[in-house]
Amino acid sequence: MADARLTAVKLLLKMESSASYSNILLDSALSEQGLSEREKAFAAALFYGVTERKLTLDYIIEQNSRIPFKKLEKEAVAVLRAGFYQLLYMPSVPESAAVNESVKLCRKLKAFGAEGFVNGMLRSFIRNGKQISFEGLDEVKTLSLKYSCPEWIAAKWLREYGEENAIKAMEASLGAPPLYARVNSTKVTDDELVNLLKKEGVKAERNPRLIGCIKLEKAGEIEQLEAFKAGLFHVQDVSSQLCCLTLRPIVNETVIDICAAPGGKTFTMAELMGNNGRLLSLDLYDGRVNLIAEGAKRLGLRIVEAKQNNAVKFSEELPQADRVLCDVPCSGLGVIRRKPEIKYKTEEEFEELPRLQRAILEVSSRYVKEGGTLVYSTCTLSRAENDEVAADFAEKHPEFSPIVQTIPYEGAENSPTRTFFPEKDGGDGFFTAAFRRIK
Repeated sequence: MADARLTAVKLLLKMESSASYSNILLDSALSEQGLSEREKAFAAALFYGVTERKLTLDYIIEQNSRIPFKKLEKEAVAVLRAGFYQLLYMPSVPESAAVNESVKLCRKLKAFGAEGFVNGMLRSFIRNGKQISFEGLDEVKTLSLKYSCPEWIAAKWLREYGEENAIKAMEASLGAPPLYARVNSTKVTDDELVNLLKKEGVKAERNPRLIGCIKLEKAGEIEQLEAFKAGLFHVQDVSSQLCCLTLRPIVNETVIDICAAPGGKTFTMAELMGNNGRLLSLDLYDGRVNLIAEGAKRLGLRIVEAKQNNAVKFSEELPQADRVLCDVPCSGLGVIRRKPEIKYKTEEEFEELPRLQRAILEVSSRYVKEGGTLVYSTCTLSRAENDEVAADFAEKHPEFSPIVQTIPYEGAENSPTRTFFPEKDGGDGFFTAAFRRIK
């Protein structure tokens, strides 16, 4: 696994100096390195694991280092993070291997002066029973370090959602996220797809709480599966599927998906419509519009019209619609487990989002017919981006009445607004608010 470790640590160093998303960096590196499938899996686990546990790992380094953290070489820090991660969170890795391979990594990265330092720190940590002390720290700081969650997010979730939901959200933000898919009901049944996938060596099972949703394990490269090529499913999280069910599009309606790329919600809605009607799937960038068009073609969803459109500008060319889905750009605090680098952004970087979200919702509402339905949604856990935007819109627009859209999902709130929590609802953190346009 030596090459896998080197690949992971080099990527960690690259992440520190770039604004790239972790999944894009990893996919690119793994396709270039010529690693075996087992080595790829190890490199990915180490890279993602260190990225999501960085605050905890840095705290351990600070607690055990005789040199101030800020004076450590960046290569030594990356190697130590990977070493401590293996010791704490990868039980299949022998302690001796975690230490010895970390020392070798220093040489490979030409950080020769760090070899003895890294060796000593890791061995001392093992001798002391791999203990992490949070003694003397307040609740927010302790939770922040325990779950590697920035203090501002920990404090925000405690304040906005209460201790139980906040802690569960932090717990759910760590570890490999579940992989769900939406069954293309225009081509196949749930049971038929599960059986077909099993024949391809994929562990697939129906979601007992949601018809049309299956959970995948050991799926490998999904795009290479015959069932995928045949357009029998698309990858989509449970919460995203529930968002589509909240809009409740039906046969022969006109539906608009405002910020649609990469297209998962569009595809599910087209399937809910029985592939009959008109579904405009919009995005700002042509490249992403092409992705939607390609996905719809693979799935055989002929009612999808993928078009370029600026969501903050009203377009006279777009029709009045029976239903409009307004899934806006957001901070993504509900999908941290999929994109762990999100949580290392500052609170200030998200301050302008509610203004943009209000603007997109305002424009989107103008496409809704009288009697039509509007759903506002995000994949974040933030009152400012969720409840406050919805409440502000309702106050300014008496022609839009908040409505309860029942969904076939046990435990769903009986409310016009719903917050989906990863631990409770099984999917990503998500928010929906439903409205009906009245005269």
